[in-house]
Amino acid sequence: MMPSQVSLPRAPDVVQRLNVVLINPYELGRQPFALAEAAAWLKREGFAVNCLDLSLQKLDADLLEHADLVAIYVGMHTATRIAVQALPRIRRLAPNAHLCVYGLYAPMNEALLRKLGVETVLGGEVEPALLALCHRLRIRAMTHADSGPIPQSELVVSLGKIRFEVPDRSVLPKLSRYAHLVMPDGSTRVAGFAEGSRGCKHMCRHCPVVPVYQGAFRVVPAAVVMDDIRQQVQEGAGHISFGDPDFFNGPTHGIGLARALHAAFPHVSFDATIKVQHIINHAELLPEMRRCGCLFITSAVEAVDEEVLRMLDKHHGSLDFDRAVELTRASGIALAPTFVAFTPWTTLQGYIALLERLIELQLIESVPPVQLAIRLLVPEGSHLLGLPGFRDKLSAFDPALLGYPWKHADPRVDRLQRDVQTGVARWEQEGLTRREAFGAIWRMAHEAAGRSAPDIKAEPGPAIPRLSEAWYCCAEPTEQQLQSF
Repeated sequence: MMPSQVSLPRAPDVVQRLNVVLINPYELGRQPFALAEAAAWLKREGFAVNCLDLSLQKLDADLLEHADLVAIYVGMHTATRIAVQALPRIRRLAPNAHLCVYGLYAPMNEALLRKLGVETVLGGEVEPALLALCHRLRIRAMTHADSGPIPQSELVVSLGKIRFEVPDRSVLPKLSRYAHLVMPDGSTRVAGFAEGSRGCKHMCRHCPVVPVYQGAFRVVPAAVVMDDIRQQVQEGAGHISFGDPDFFNGPTHGIGLARALHAAFPHVSFDATIKVQHIINHAELLPEMRRCGCLFITSAVEAVDEEVLRMLDKHHGSLDFDRAVELTRASGIALAPTFVAFTPWTTLQGYIALLERLIELQLIESVPPVQLAIRLLVPEGSHLLGLPGFRDKLSAFDPALLGYPWKHADPRVDRLQRDVQTGVARWEQEGLTRREAFGAIWRMAHEAAGRSAPDIKAEPGPAIPRLSEAWYCCAEPTEQQLQSF
């Protein structure tokens, strides 16, 4: 049964086959919920759906040649960069297909995408709009209407509540081919990926969720989430990574999912993303999260500098980071902090202070090296653009960067960021450990500041459970990722 707010055109009696190809450029090595959910909606209505995941597959010329609709999911910066590079080739391989791009980064880059030949751009709760588009394309094919572009009639951003379907993951590569959980002892588990909610009720200025959802979030019913997890466990998943922007946006819903997962599959562990503020405010839930199988929590700490935290509107202070580490450790849960290490307000001393804090808190093993290379991205529509005087720091929008470039007042900071980013990509290829990479960054930071790097005498901290794919949503794509198509 269709959601009441979705009005679809009435199709003729004879059903015309419509071939849909959904493409995922990159999803942090995870089997993408956004393709599986869309596939479930479209297949329910009789549309032929195929999926291509460019993290594991190449563009299929035969598949694309017969496509009537190609819809590309861009849920993160790296994916969007890959999509922009791939669009000309997709257009050549699918000359008769209607091109659609959907996901968080689609509305923010609407003007650029339309210049590249994209005809439909969708963000927010996109599934009803995708379905409506497919119905329009099928009716047009059946009535032999004149060829040519079909103007978009669906809203670019829709935040209406929808009735979620159980994702159809049968159209995707096998779960075992995706990123897996790596335990401290080196053992591994197949990792599934589920979403218990979309959007976020917080308004952090740099966050890509904010321009689309504007403080709204939508809950996926627990029964749907559990059915999705069940099918992944049947495919061998021993761990579930929850992809919610914040698992405690709705703490009752989040802890309810943890309980349901543990009751149904007590041997299956999980991880989730929770902001520092929520870790502290809902500390009483952490012990139960651990009992239910939570191994680690990813948290967007972003900085240890109070001024940077204020500019990003994070609603936590520097010492709150320490408190979050204390609370999670006391509960037996590892904390995996993420950072925006380089901003226009970052100083060399501030960067070194971040490294020192990681040493003090024994978090060296908890932080993937790429986290120490992240440069603040300013996409179109970013709430950072509303900061007084901030636009004065920016150059004109750069389509290649998908954002507004900025230069630091101290060129040494920009030089260090480039060096760390280059080093991280190289070290990943060479297989350096986190401890070795951190040591290299420690020396580079002190050299940039014209200082001798003291020896790191403190313990680096224990290795923590982690996913085998350590790249980050706001990191610049590597050459290898850009060659995926």
